[in-house]
Amino acid sequence: MGRVNRAIELLEGRHTLIYGGSGDLSYEGGVNACHTDNDFLLLEQEHVPLNITGVREFMRGLAAAGPTKSGHPTPTVLMTLPMQGTDEHVVRANAWMVTHYLDCGVHGFVLCHAETPGAVKALIESMRFPFNDIGVGDGLDVGRRGAGGGPGHIWGLDHPEYLRKADVWPLNPEGELMVGLKIENRRALENCEATCKVPGLTYVEWGPGDMGYSFGDPDAHDPPYSPEMAAARARVNAARKAAGIDFCDSINVDNYKEQIDNDILICGGGPEIAALCREYTKRTMPA
Repeated sequence: MGRVNRAIELLEGRHTLIYGGSGDLSYEGGVNACHTDNDFLLLEQEHVPLNITGVREFMRGLAAAGPTKSGHPTPTVLMTLPMQGTDEHVVRANAWMVTHYLDCGVHGFVLCHAETPGAVKALIESMRFPFNDIGVGDGLDVGRRGAGGGPGHIWGLDHPEYLRKADVWPLNPEGELMVGLKIENRRALENCEATCKVPGLTYVEWGPGDMGYSFGDPDAHDPPYSPEMAAARARVNAARKAAGIDFCDSINVDNYKEQIDNDILICGGGPEIAALCREYTKRTMPA
């Protein structure tokens, strides 16, 4: 068996990824979402009622309807976490969420309002088992995820193989878990260079909607951006380049070629955008 996480497989090939969501967190919702044309699914838990049971049933439905058209057990599923990345203490106090959602079988998280390196470090450590030692002593401490869970059946793996693969990529080249961040307010912006260097990250985005709020403009989420918003985006983009991680940004029918040419590999969008991006990069589906 190759990769469990198709999104990682595509990033390894430097393909543009288009993600979509699902509002139906149920077994039937998972069955219906299994054969999506999106490159990964992003489940919303930041602004909706906490629904661990729904996420668990959704993942069960995906696994039951699999494999996907690309031959993976399920589509890649990431989640926005209900907590914010204010500081290490906030994340440590809410790490139970990470454990519960990982045990549902999701493939990673997006931490919103990632304001400090300590918050990101705490998230990554809470996702890792103590025996995953890549990066320990070099920016990370020992992982804190405990025994007793492990949804290997969702990933199409037995339990020992799940334990081996349930680590963060690309820090662990064989890992199948992804970590994304939103640097989406002025406090986070001031720390973005250090935050992007925390080992274990896959990608970062700058969250123009909330960044605009932080600068006092609730309507600043779409281009053309003000000078201060453009500077914020440029700073986050420069920080992620220096750290060697990918960038997530908005994309539309007018800018998709420019975004792809500038190595923007992770974008939200619908079927029209996905088709345009795949045509431009000459990528056929389901590859």
